[in-house]
Amino acid sequence: MSSTTVVVTGLGATTPVGGDVPTTWSALLAGTSGIRSLTEDWAAQLPVRICGRVAVEPTEVLTRVEARRLDRGGQFAVVAAREAWADSGLAGNVEPERLGVAVASGIGGVTTLLAAYDTLLNKGPRQVSPLTVPMLMPNGPAAAIGLELGARAGVHTPVSACASGAEAIAMGLDMIRAGRADVVVAGGTEAAIHALPMAAFAAMKALSTRNDEPERASRPYDKARDGFVLGEGAGIVVLESEAHAKARGAKIYATLVGAGITSDAHHIAQPEPHGAGVARALRLALADAGIDIADIGHINAHATSTPQGDVAEVLALREVLGSAVEHVPVSATKSMTGHLLGAAGAVEAVATVLALQERVAPPTINLEDPDDEADIDVVRYEPRPLRAGPMAALDNSFGFGGHNVCLVFFHPGR
Repeated sequence: MSSTTVVVTGLGATTPVGGDVPTTWSALLAGTSGIRSLTEDWAAQLPVRICGRVAVEPTEVLTRVEARRLDRGGQFAVVAAREAWADSGLAGNVEPERLGVAVASGIGGVTTLLAAYDTLLNKGPRQVSPLTVPMLMPNGPAAAIGLELGARAGVHTPVSACASGAEAIAMGLDMIRAGRADVVVAGGTEAAIHALPMAAFAAMKALSTRNDEPERASRPYDKARDGFVLGEGAGIVVLESEAHAKARGAKIYATLVGAGITSDAHHIAQPEPHGAGVARALRLALADAGIDIADIGHINAHATSTPQGDVAEVLALREVLGSAVEHVPVSATKSMTGHLLGAAGAVEAVATVLALQERVAPPTINLEDPDDEADIDVVRYEPRPLRAGPMAALDNSFGFGGHNVCLVFFHPGR
């Protein structure tokens, strides 16, 4: 483990419950659902007609020229990155050669790709925009941020399905520890609310079909859960070496003390049923962080609201943490935001950092009849105060293909 300490100095987000970090965090603490019915004509024949659209359209924040040059996922990423960058106060305080970007996407610019194909079919090849490739490529959002900030230490885009955003943050941790950068803008973005991705996820039986009750559809750990709800948005954190942050007098939200990454080698879409790969990721993360189980005071669970996934994560937590997990407050914020795919782990990292700093865990909504196998301390109904003093928190993210990522954040307390 490197001796370099990595801290979080900036936060940014745009989500189904808020257009920035303050509104998103307030909504999460209030137990507000961001899930709504789709009213567009293209959704009428879909088997699933609910989703988590962003609360604030990026076109309300970006200029018209900026918006037209970016895929919707790129728009989200730029909006969140600008907020995180401003929050960090880093402008003019980092050398470009020491600034990196790691911003992920699980799917990439799928809406751009599908729209361009429609243009090709209906209007001919000469009408296809020359911006199509830069907009649809998965690294487009990271590249846009890197160009805007002048990042020259490396711009990266891990693509690991629903673990992508968390893996990007782990990559940022590695970049700073390896001495490649002093600062990394890291996170994830996703914009896949479109007829084809939704039809495809529905065909896999992955999505909830509660079309008549959108706000109650995402229900992690509940016996009546029937799949996840697709969401969109972005989450960004600014990671910085502690020495660099202290030298400029930066505010520090928390320390990113460890990360664990494994793969199941089990199934393309289903988790290993006993959570073996997840358990290994948890152990690696705790070892990397150098903390004891007793230090863990909060968990932001992956908890997508799928029957198999929720149970596998619980089994892994119980295997690694033992009976201690029964006393660690667990939040499943996807109950409110839906599942943001490649952005999920990053948005949840923002929530985890704020929970540590403010010592309060967001509630899990729609948990009315807990699954007998979900025998952990899930925060329900109301936000819950967290203990005082030094404390660590886990942010778990897993994805199709068997990708497992666990991040460990730490705060010394006030």
